[in-house]
Amino acid sequence: MIYRALVLLLLLFAVQVAQGRTVTDASGRTVVLPDTVKRVICSGSGCLRLLCYLQAQDRVVAVDDIETRHSAFDARPYALANPQFKDMPVFGQFRGLDNPEIILTLDPAPQVIFKIFMGLGDRPDKLQAKTGIPVVAIDSGDLGARRPQFQAALRLMGEVVGRSERAETVIAYFEKTIHDLQARTAGISVDEQPSVYLSGVAFKGPHGLQSTEPAYPPFTFIGARNLALQGAGKSLSHSIIAREQIVSWNPDYLFVDLSTLQMGEKAGGLYELRTDPAYATLRAVTDGQVFGVLPYNWYAQNFESILANAYFIGKTLYPDRFQDIDPAVKTDEIYTSVIGKPVFSTMNTMFSNLIFTRLLVR
Repeated sequence: MIYRALVLLLLLFAVQVAQGRTVTDASGRTVVLPDTVKRVICSGSGCLRLLCYLQAQDRVVAVDDIETRHSAFDARPYALANPQFKDMPVFGQFRGLDNPEIILTLDPAPQVIFKIFMGLGDRPDKLQAKTGIPVVAIDSGDLGARRPQFQAALRLMGEVVGRSERAETVIAYFEKTIHDLQARTAGISVDEQPSVYLSGVAFKGPHGLQSTEPAYPPFTFIGARNLALQGAGKSLSHSIIAREQIVSWNPDYLFVDLSTLQMGEKAGGLYELRTDPAYATLRAVTDGQVFGVLPYNWYAQNFESILANAYFIGKTLYPDRFQDIDPAVKTDEIYTSVIGKPVFSTMNTMFSNLIFTRLLVR
């Protein structure tokens, strides 16, 4: 009896292999897939963004609920470029809180579920067991030390949906752009680097002036003296900096991530700059060197906006090395290359036309 069961299992496995192919996902799992994948869903923060980079958004049959929300603010270029997501079926809540029962009712049904697992919702193996649909775990990485993971995510997704050539194009574009930024600012000594501080970074919601990112890639790409990085110690993740520390650092330039505007007129980074006497003493404030930049962390990192911010910050700090750059034009060039549409104007309108402008805080 046991022998017969083993034979049946082996036969079933052989049929599955014959009818499909396998990939190894970011968690090290071997996942059996159909030969051709035409229908998918993307679960977890930033997962659908990567699929849009691959120009494979037409494969999506349902979205998580954040894609269908209507808000006064949205800093996700991929979502602005694909308004059709707002009218699509919903398979679960955002941040990976999937609903397996709803997934099983989708028509047409997804052939593959891509999942960025951040500790919320079912693990990829559990979700696959509940739905019977192959689940491919993705690690979205970043543009810093974990750039190899970012590239591996694009390659893995590209392999699954038949967009490997596009994945290589996107990877090459990011590498070429980062190299251009670094080359423009090469040779600038530490003594020549202005001190900078990024404020108002979103992290699971909007924050005020004390919220920053020590490993902020644009500062690294263009050679700026990031005060939060120097004072970070071993922690490079999202940080809340004491007001007294910001005053003590006294940055030459202050960049405000405009996600802080979500907090309203009587809160957030701009309100604090205008009303807190301690911040009025900052060199960046007294010298008029406070600028608005594209939101960085909005349903995970907007990699294309990171590049755009780097060009604006580079032009602000080193204008002689970025004479040929119009930040708004460059941003739309980046958006068009990565997500297929120029959406800077749409986003800037949402953020009161303050992106890439000198902010009046006195």
